[in-house]
Amino acid sequence: MPALHSYDYAVVRVVPRVEREEFINVGVILFCRACRFLQAEVEVDRERLLALDPQLDLATVERHLAAIPRICAGGEGAGPLGHLSQAERFHWLTTPRSTVIQPSPVHAGLCADPAAALAHLMATVVRRPAPPPVASSRPGDP
Repeated sequence: MPALHSYDYAVVRVVPRVEREEFINVGVILFCRACRFLQAEVEVDRERLLALDPQLDLATVERHLAAIPRICAGGEGAGPLGHLSQAERFHWLTTPRSTVIQPSPVHAGLCADPAAALAHLMATVVRRPAPPPVASSRPGDP
């Protein structure tokens, strides 16, 4: 049985109109200290965001969201934040904000593979659920 490692994660939300407190989940940041893993995935559902605010500047939001995976990766491409430790970068990214892009509270979990845990979280908390199967309307079908 593979060893389990604790991890922390936060969901990245876009809150187009902060005063309305409506948001769409657009990504996940996952940190597993034992595996030296800090990674984020971001997927923007433009249609859903524009349904909350048709005037939202999507280009600006997407540009700022693109910085999150770069900061997780660290190094020169992440600017001054790229020189911080993984833990410091995770905490910087998950600090509560009252801006258009906000992290959820930090949650914890256990996993054998942090990349698989990140993929699972993206599928369950960010992407739209698959529609239910369509029932057959032919006579005699169950």
